[in-house]
Amino acid sequence: MRKAGICGLVLLFFAFATLTAACGGVSSTATATDDGNPERAIQNKGSDTLVNLALAWAEAYREIEPEVSIAVTGGGSGTGIAALINGTVDIANASRAMKESEIEEARKNGIDPQEITVAIDALAVVVNLANPVDRLTIDQLADIFTGRITNWQAVGGNDAPIILVSRETNSGTHVYFLEEVIRKGDSENTDVFAPQTLLMPSSVGITSEVQRNPNAIGYDGLGYTDPAHEKLIAVARDANSPYVAPSVATGADGSYPIARALYMYTAGAPQGDIADYLAWVQGAEGQAIVAELGFVPLPSE
Repeated sequence: MRKAGICGLVLLFFAFATLTAACGGVSSTATATDDGNPERAIQNKGSDTLVNLALAWAEAYREIEPEVSIAVTGGGSGTGIAALINGTVDIANASRAMKESEIEEARKNGIDPQEITVAIDALAVVVNLANPVDRLTIDQLADIFTGRITNWQAVGGNDAPIILVSRETNSGTHVYFLEEVIRKGDSENTDVFAPQTLLMPSSVGITSEVQRNPNAIGYDGLGYTDPAHEKLIAVARDANSPYVAPSVATGADGSYPIARALYMYTAGAPQGDIADYLAWVQGAEGQAIVAELGFVPLPSE
């Protein structure tokens, strides 16, 4: 997982954001490049899970196609999808699939969203290194995050209250964890996060709380975890299934039970620079960056 280049990526983002803001619209042109050709901008917004990966892609693609500027911002999957529906971005990043209601709203605005899978993410459940618990089932996780289990002793840990940490509701990661872990993939299940859950605006917030609090439990995209400072829980589908730790390998082979696709959405079939960029993201060079940042590359054809 590459972390050394994050500062450079952040600086790159501000440079791109400033440049694109001056352009005054989606897919507009900006100042000329050194060779005199106009610079073309792509607006890319959404999932905080995808933001570092998207920034790394943008930086690498800039070296290949210097005339194409890709402005990347986060804000959550819901924010990116809303911007796509409103016609203010070219590409929306999402760590969950678009809802039927969102697709209908987009079509009312004359936009036909196209879904492109760009990576796979093993969603890791994390606790403090001092916590003796190292494995949980999906049922136990559901009971913990709904508040039916409130003490670590009930799952083999210390006699201590469980502190729940989650991403905020606009996050695609929050929605995925709610639907696939808390509700166990049952569309008729109406369970929700316990009211005492601490909602964090970013992955950094979850990591900080888990590392600080020996009784905290949270979840995060694998690419944002640090096993040196937090414990990654092995998860089993049920009490009769094997416990599997999250990793690139177990996410790729499907043995880890909390793995999901990561998406980019476009308004209609991608064309021109956007199509070229997405093809590169899904290709060998783009997928090498996926693995480098701790996410799971797309399966080979």
